[in-house]
Amino acid sequence: MNFYSLNKKAPNVSFKDAVIKGIAPDKGLYFPESITPLSSSFFENIESLSNTEIAFEAIRQFVYDEIPDDAIKAILKEVLDFEFPLVQIEENIATLELFHGPTMAFKDVGARFMAQCLGHFSKSINNEVTVLVATSGDTGGAVANGFLGVAGVNVVILYPSGKVSDIQERQLTTLGNNITALEVDGTFDDCQKMVKTAFIDTDLLDYMQLTSANSINVARWLPQLFYFLFAYKQVKAEYKEIVFSVPSGNFGNICAGMVAQRLGMPVKHFVASTNVNDTVPEFMRTGTYHPKPSTATISNAMDVGDPSNFIRIRHLFNDDFEALNKNLSSYSFTDFETKEAMKHIKQTSGYIADPHGAVGYLGFKQYQKSHPNTFGIFLETAHPVKFLDVVEETINISPAIPPQIQKVIGKEKKSVKISEYTELKQFLLNQ
Repeated sequence: MNFYSLNKKAPNVSFKDAVIKGIAPDKGLYFPESITPLSSSFFENIESLSNTEIAFEAIRQFVYDEIPDDAIKAILKEVLDFEFPLVQIEENIATLELFHGPTMAFKDVGARFMAQCLGHFSKSINNEVTVLVATSGDTGGAVANGFLGVAGVNVVILYPSGKVSDIQERQLTTLGNNITALEVDGTFDDCQKMVKTAFIDTDLLDYMQLTSANSINVARWLPQLFYFLFAYKQVKAEYKEIVFSVPSGNFGNICAGMVAQRLGMPVKHFVASTNVNDTVPEFMRTGTYHPKPSTATISNAMDVGDPSNFIRIRHLFNDDFEALNKNLSSYSFTDFETKEAMKHIKQTSGYIADPHGAVGYLGFKQYQKSHPNTFGIFLETAHPVKFLDVVEETINISPAIPPQIQKVIGKEKKSVKISEYTELKQFLLNQ
């Protein structure tokens, strides 16, 4: 299968080239030429399949031209070596826990899958590849862990100084080896702008092979569709009217869920739940898209004012607002509302939600007001310990520190401070 740029001013490319390039020469995101639904028997018998088998069937059509089936299966076996449990919170509401991987964030799957793909491709690449990525929180740690020690790949991570949690920062600044962290004096949007500028800078592109590990990269983005299939497998027998509420920042996760829907997964509706960075909720309310500077919140991984992947969602629906509106609702919530939700969830169920999961919970509760007979699954995208200060302040509980986090606590932070694109460019040229 080939992939094409959504700006439609660049040549179509293979999966391998889409992964290595990251973004098309015309600045567009790559998108698969087609999405072929899986067989009805796949969904009828999904309970009998392992997660690895489900993932193989779902991803194969997008990658098999470039990666043999045996290699795909081996990659998936390594990537999916942890659980994705569904936990009942209250009647008709459950959470899908996506934080049981090595960095305790949902981005572990996409980052590891992309790293394994690049590792596979590096055998036929003459030059080293530099992965350049901006993070608002969890992406950096997941990418750093996933790519650590991968031959032929160097990783440079940009993160906004003072705007990620302590644990998130340690996960991306303490590994060394082929991982370098650049601490940016600015916001996530500033980091993302620098990365996008680098991808069209001919001086850099003539000098080195750059790719991205943000969800703009197809190998980081597409594997996220697995989560929705894993959840469907667990509730298929009991519930028909399934709604997914997804805490959304750059909108890659929810877009992947909509690809799972295109593959044939039965789902009634999607809810994009955001913090006060409400560009998409405003679009769904008015039909007009107005990106804005991001605002810092306690759910920092969603502090995105111009979400890159929303164009993929619009493309899935041929930019037909009415069709999109039938499939997607979007609501925004304040930090105060988020904390109140964390308190409520703990008091009523005993469950400890992180700020992002709490926003997902709020989104479904809002949708449920007008659709009471639905079953909601909100995605818990990171372990609450990654936002320890917020959790302790809000519910007066200190979660136990899991082994994945313990191993980075106390390690020495190493970062390079920059404030302008020229500093990033010079750093890359001097590598």
